[in-house]
Amino acid sequence: MSMRVVDSIPAIRALVSEARKTGSTIGLVPTMGALHAGHRRLVEVARGECGFVVVTIFVNPTQFNQASDFEKYPRTLEADLAVCAEAGADVIFAPSAHEMYPGPQYTTVEVSTLGEHLCGKFRPGHFRGVATVVSKLLNIAQADRAYFGEKDAQQLAIIQRMVADLDMAVRIVPVPTVREADGLAMSSRNVRLSAEERAAAPAVYRALQMVAVELTAGRTNVEEAKQAALAMLAAVRPQPKVEYLDIVDMVTLAPLAHVDREALIAIAVWMGDVRLIDNLRYAAARA
Repeated sequence: MSMRVVDSIPAIRALVSEARKTGSTIGLVPTMGALHAGHRRLVEVARGECGFVVVTIFVNPTQFNQASDFEKYPRTLEADLAVCAEAGADVIFAPSAHEMYPGPQYTTVEVSTLGEHLCGKFRPGHFRGVATVVSKLLNIAQADRAYFGEKDAQQLAIIQRMVADLDMAVRIVPVPTVREADGLAMSSRNVRLSAEERAAAPAVYRALQMVAVELTAGRTNVEEAKQAALAMLAAVRPQPKVEYLDIVDMVTLAPLAHVDREALIAIAVWMGDVRLIDNLRYAAARA
C-alpha cells in the first residue's frame, strides 16, 4: 500500500482503525515538519517495531513564545513527504491549525516541576503547548508506541511523565540524537544559520563534552565544571549567546550543585536569531 496523506481527524482515525483490525501495532512519530535525518531515524525505528506507522506534520502555534519564531519556522511539506515515504511511513497526518484547534482551547495539559528549569525557564507556556498537542495527537492516533528524539530531553521527560501520570496506554520510545559529522545535533532550525554561524555551531556540542571531561576529572562542583566550556564558547566567533548551560538531575531536571548521580548536561544558545539546544547524558563514577 502506498503512503497516504490525510488532513482530518476522522480520516486518520479511520485509517488507524482499519490497521488495528489487522492486528498491527500502531506507531506514532509526531513532528513539526522540516524533516531531517533525525526525523528519518525516528520513522525508521518506528517502522522496525510497528506494523502501521503514522507521522504527524503540524507546526503547533501554541508552543511558540514569539510570533516571529512561528512565522520563520520552515515549512517544507513536499520534501517532508518524500522523507517519510523513503523511511517507510504508512500515513501522514498533516492537519491545519483549525483542524486541531477549531475553537477556543479551554483545556490544556501542564506537567509541573519538570518544566520549571532549562528551556521552561526561558519559554513560559512552551511545554504546556507541547504537552497539550502531544496529548491530542496520542488521543487522535490511539498509538501503541510513540517516538521522540533525545535531543529534546526536557520535552521527552515531560511527555514521559504526562503519559505515566495520566495512565495513557502508549509506550514512549526515546531515540538517540542524530548528529552531523562535526557533532552538531540535527535540528530543523539549522537551515536558518548563516555560513559563519553554521561553522561555529559545533562548539555547542564541544561545550557539553568539555563539561563531561571536567566531571570525569573529578570536578563534581557544577560551577567549576562549567568554566572551561563557557570560556571556550566565549572565544568562538561569531560568539554564541549562552542562554543556559546547566547540569540537572536526570529524573527531576532540577539543577545540581554537585554531581554524584546520573545527570543531564544541557545547553541552549543563540546563534544570531537562531536558538539551538543540545544535551549529553553523564553517568557519575561510583565509589
